[in-house]
Amino acid sequence: MRDGDTIVALSSGALPSGVAIIRLSGPKAGTLLTDLTGKALPVPRQLTLASIRTGGEILDRGLVAWFPGPHSFTGEDCAELQLHGSRAVVRLLLRQVAAQSGVRLAEAGEFTRRAFENGRLDLTEVEGLGDLIEAETENQRRLAVSRLDGALSRQISAWRMTLLDLRAEIEARLDFSDESDVDIVLPERVRCDLSALRADLESARDSLDRGRIAREGLRVALAGPANAGKSSLLNALIRSDVAIVSDEPGTTRDVREVALDLGGQLVLLIDMAGLRETDSRAEAEGIARARREIAQADLVLWLVAPDVPATELPDLDDGAEVWRLDTKADLGASVSANALPVSALTGEGLDGLLAKLTEFVTERRLGEPLLLSRERDRQAIEAAMRALVEAEADIERLELAADSLRQAGDALARLTGELDAEMVLDRLFSAFCIGK
Repeated sequence: MRDGDTIVALSSGALPSGVAIIRLSGPKAGTLLTDLTGKALPVPRQLTLASIRTGGEILDRGLVAWFPGPHSFTGEDCAELQLHGSRAVVRLLLRQVAAQSGVRLAEAGEFTRRAFENGRLDLTEVEGLGDLIEAETENQRRLAVSRLDGALSRQISAWRMTLLDLRAEIEARLDFSDESDVDIVLPERVRCDLSALRADLESARDSLDRGRIAREGLRVALAGPANAGKSSLLNALIRSDVAIVSDEPGTTRDVREVALDLGGQLVLLIDMAGLRETDSRAEAEGIARARREIAQADLVLWLVAPDVPATELPDLDDGAEVWRLDTKADLGASVSANALPVSALTGEGLDGLLAKLTEFVTERRLGEPLLLSRERDRQAIEAAMRALVEAEADIERLELAADSLRQAGDALARLTGELDAEMVLDRLFSAFCIGK
């Protein structure tokens, strides 16, 4: 990326399409717009019908909009052209515009990066925008909109203001201890506010798993011994033959994820190798991957079949919920107590299983929009909490307590990108599409 350039890109979907939106941002955006339309700049933030000309001939007719900086998405002068979504129109326009001195095609995420660098968005809002673009379910949309709208940013700002107030109380006693109106003894409310802030951060941290599930999906592992009917159940639940089914043990050797939208929540059904002893190195690797998926799942459907020897469920360190299913119910009676009988062949129990899954995800549905959903969020909040614990322990040693409070504030500032932003920018913006 080169600072000072004017950038241009197609910001709408794949061509051909009904409408194509061309976006420009940078110091030459206004000049380019007047050159393309042959008219003075239109009224800001109003769509105007215009003929678009290149090389003296009309290329197309469409709507144009002018967004003078700093009141634009990027904070720079911006322009947008809404034309017919013709490959020929868009290709020629981009070629003509990018041929101008100081103008070039935008890189992936460059418009949003400029918005960040110009203070129009902070890092958490940028992440919310990326999540919104990729959202597939209602819960993902709500979580992304909340983040993009600045809900997390406002909460971080409130936490940091509390930290500044606490630091001011401590540092006043360090800097002005000889003043008659400064009491050397900290008031009790400092300890109370410090404890309350730590509890608030802990509560936010504890909500992260629900936020992670909303953003990334609820991971449901279909697990059990070989030939228990995992792939057949997966195909039956999604009503599609995405997984190979065979009566030969060890048919499934890799992990397969299939997305399902249940009540607005993304659910990832994970098919995997059956657990058993094997001399095959390829199957053994599949079984090892299956065990890792079981350990990481939010819900484990443990399948037991009447024609397959039983296998013990592996230990689950994180306490994921486990439902026992008796598959192949068409072959005979259930083989385990308190299990749900299902049959991929006849459909028995499938509606009940889907209803139970829907109820399970509904119980975890977002009420108020959650704030935290990323591993980066967890790391920052836990770093701030550790610093607060140290501040509480050192509350009588004012210099150490003040430094711990500064470290807590710095940890929170990293979330919004006010510190160490370069550590995450390149990776974050590379995931954006061209034109955003």
